[in-house]
Amino acid sequence: MTNTTANTTANANATATAGTRQKSFHVLISGASVAGPALAHWLHRYGFTTTIVERAPALRDGGYAVDFRGQAHLSVLRRMGLLEAVEAARTGTGSMAYVNETGKPVAKLPADLFAGDVEILRGDLARILHDATAEHTEYVFGDSITSLREDADGVHVTFERGAPRRFDLVIGADGLHSTTRRLAFGPEEHFVRHLGVYCAIFTTGNHLGLDHTGHAYRTANRLVAMYSARHNTEAKAVFYFGSTDLGLDRRDAVRQQDVLTEQFTGNGWQSDRLLHDMRYAPDFYFDSVAQVAMDGWTRGRVALVGDAAHCPSSLSGMGTGLALVGAYVLAGELAAAGGDHRVAFARYEQEMRAYADGCRKMGDGVARLMVPGSRFTAGLLNRYYKLMPYLPGKDMAAKIARRTAENITLCDYTAAEVRGVPAVRAGR
Repeated sequence: MTNTTANTTANANATATAGTRQKSFHVLISGASVAGPALAHWLHRYGFTTTIVERAPALRDGGYAVDFRGQAHLSVLRRMGLLEAVEAARTGTGSMAYVNETGKPVAKLPADLFAGDVEILRGDLARILHDATAEHTEYVFGDSITSLREDADGVHVTFERGAPRRFDLVIGADGLHSTTRRLAFGPEEHFVRHLGVYCAIFTTGNHLGLDHTGHAYRTANRLVAMYSARHNTEAKAVFYFGSTDLGLDRRDAVRQQDVLTEQFTGNGWQSDRLLHDMRYAPDFYFDSVAQVAMDGWTRGRVALVGDAAHCPSSLSGMGTGLALVGAYVLAGELAAAGGDHRVAFARYEQEMRAYADGCRKMGDGVARLMVPGSRFTAGLLNRYYKLMPYLPGKDMAAKIARRTAENITLCDYTAAEVRGVPAVRAGR
């Protein structure tokens, strides 16, 4: 028997074994972006029943480009059977050019500093994950959890619109502003740290004719950029600006757009045109750049995964890969523990803690480089980027990012199920 055949047989046996052992477990997952559907994928493979509740009325199609770096990220996609689909939808974005006010390139940064090994639009990734799980996962859109009441046998959950239901476990995969985290662990301000930067992104026309590339224009405390998307048929506009916490209502898009207009009107380059396009964008997104730091990601029958647990910030380039790895580990530990959440949750935190901390450190300090506070510093940074291709260690940042992304050894949970030994002890 070939290794490929043996592995296929082992995986099939593992799925059957896990399914027999886990049929009675029903898990509620809050959040239908990346971590939630990824977790549902793995839990279904191990025999759990899954329901995903999502506040948005439908799958969110917009968003920025997200990266996968190194074998840890790629191996999870490969084990899910989704690597080919993700690669087929990759952006193919090349280098990023920094331009002056007239649009003339003054510096160029290589693609691997931005795009990792595979770059894909967040909305495209969410669609791939949804389509891969829709047949076996119950999706409830347009609703949200309002309360959690745990007892010895499960969790009683109430919703904004739907009738109350009971679940064996509840997993918060609902992002930086997690409702699950607030209900189970406490107010957001106890865990979320604003990094002094705000970000906005939306889809616009590719009026610069960008060909799998991007342009960025930096001034004091501000950065505006465009990069082509979906085979150059459209573009993404991105704005960053430095500010203390503005306390804006996250659902008041009109006020957010007004703030962005106040910040960037007359800023130069394409700023004014993009501000005009912003008002008609179908997918406007605005938020603070922030990190999540928690002493523990689990409490009773409730656990957090992805940005809800350990958001490293959108500037780290690690959040999406970290979410996929976290979903893989959490589901695997639940399967290996036979659904015993006390054992599984402890092992999940043990496996993921150092990795998540390392990814979060990638976001520290990047905010100050993204939007330097003075015109002098902004100009100095632009000149440094111009010289970077000729400097020793020019690829150091990309190497550090790759080492961070690969700084975890994944357990083979399906093989552990076949052998009947704890997954945390299995071959890695």
